[in-house]
Amino acid sequence: MRRVDLKVIPGAKKQLIKQEDGRMKVYLTAPAVDGKANEALIELLAEYFRVRKSRIEIIKGLKSRVKTINITDI
Repeated sequence: MRRVDLKVIPGAKKQLIKQEDGRMKVYLTAPAVDGKANEALIELLAEYFRVRKSRIEIIKGLKSRVKTINITDI
């Protein structure tokens, strides 16, 4: 299991994952409305870490731009 702290920027022009200031920064095209940004975040992280979407869980910051994610490998 991996724990990742990250900052999310919803409503960006393109989806992108960067390392900035020692923290992962995730740019999403989805707006922060009705959980759409969280859904897009899980999809993008699943692709990035090559795991199923069900293996990714937002454990802190569900309604915040600063989030903590749990990734279960197995």
